[in-house]
Amino acid sequence: MIWSLLVFAGLNFAAALSGAIFKPDDWFRRLNKPSWQPPDWAFPIVWMVLYGINAFSGWVVWKLAGLDGIGLLAMAIYGAALVLNASWSAVFFGLKRLGAASANSALLWLSIAAQIAVFYQIDALAGLILLPYLLWVTVATVLSTTVWRHNPASPMEAA
Repeated sequence: MIWSLLVFAGLNFAAALSGAIFKPDDWFRRLNKPSWQPPDWAFPIVWMVLYGINAFSGWVVWKLAGLDGIGLLAMAIYGAALVLNASWSAVFFGLKRLGAASANSALLWLSIAAQIAVFYQIDALAGLILLPYLLWVTVATVLSTTVWRHNPASPMEAA
């Protein structure tokens, strides 16, 4: 039983690695960002908590539903959300594609909303504990889109 929880923690850790590989750099520091952007130190703390919640929630749903019927749908959505989550840092910080990162963030938001809806059907708590994740990605999506709008001439965006 503990091994399956470690698998879910490992999957979330793997998604988090993208943020460790593709980090803010001088290009990012030069971008015009809104005054309401959370401080840099908040991001790793919040993400660590959210990845932990996401791992636990996924594990609970997998334990209850497995890969049959709605369980398969739940795990497919879960996997898609992790891929979208991991790819955001690569698109934003790695490729420096602000518009694509904003689209990625919007798709991540939709995948988390779908994850909550499906998880809730299997276990209400497993769905509800993901609401902070959706809230944070809401803020991140607005932030990403605002940075894109404030930096329309980003040199990498046109390339």
